[in-house]
Amino acid sequence: MPWRDTQSSRLRRTFLEGFSAMDIAEPLVSFDAEANAQTVQKFMRKKNFDLVGVRKNGLVEGYVRCEDLNSGICDTHFHAFTPDDDLVPDTANLIDVVKSLAINRQCFVTILDRVGAIITLSDLEKPPMRMFLFGMVTMIEMMMTEILRQRYADDSWQESLSDKRLAMAQKLQEERNRRGQQVELLDCLQFGDKGWVITYDEEIRKLLNIESRREARKAVKELENLRNNLAHTQEIIPTGWQRIVVVCSRWEKNLERMISGVATLIPEKPVK
Repeated sequence: MPWRDTQSSRLRRTFLEGFSAMDIAEPLVSFDAEANAQTVQKFMRKKNFDLVGVRKNGLVEGYVRCEDLNSGICDTHFHAFTPDDDLVPDTANLIDVVKSLAINRQCFVTILDRVGAIITLSDLEKPPMRMFLFGMVTMIEMMMTEILRQRYADDSWQESLSDKRLAMAQKLQEERNRRGQQVELLDCLQFGDKGWVITYDEEIRKLLNIESRREARKAVKELENLRNNLAHTQEIIPTGWQRIVVVCSRWEKNLERMISGVATLIPEKPVK
């Protein structure tokens, strides 16, 4: 599948390079270090800000947290930016943003090596991030379809599905064919059905570093839930936050491995 390998690699590159941190970042509001702490705190509570930047000599050098600003001036409660604050460049891809957010629940964005913006968990609800995540899940589904197409060219994957699930796919195929769309039965499976079949395949699980069928099915269910929430414009934060971290981490680690490794696997009949 050389052509499909190249196609998948191109799509992966498009999504990694097509969205960046600045697509979801917000400008970091800042105050002079000498600003009255309680005045700044009042402003932050009104805007529902957890932190703001602090300027020294006209440059944003650090930040203060709202809960600390009970007295004095901002400089009294000043925190300088450090690598532990998860600084990401404005060109960082959204997977790097998610990895950064997983540590401190916010990350600072540098522009020309100076902090100028911030990303928090709520920013993950923005359209660019939702587009990125939906595209990522779609690519995973494309890979699952290709795995089944290659691995079970004789359609023996059908033996791993219940009669009810298979009948649903057949009904959809008939409807799509009636509309003039010539599609294979495999293309009419639901996301969860494709994942269910793949969980039976021990070699695929090893390729993805997934130890058990139970763990594989949990991963498929998490992906399916995320996909459904995105498709129906439901909130994905905070209930789906950990799911997003896991999905992004696994996607980054496994997609290239799947692209290069699936073609080397010997076709095998699934075991019920």
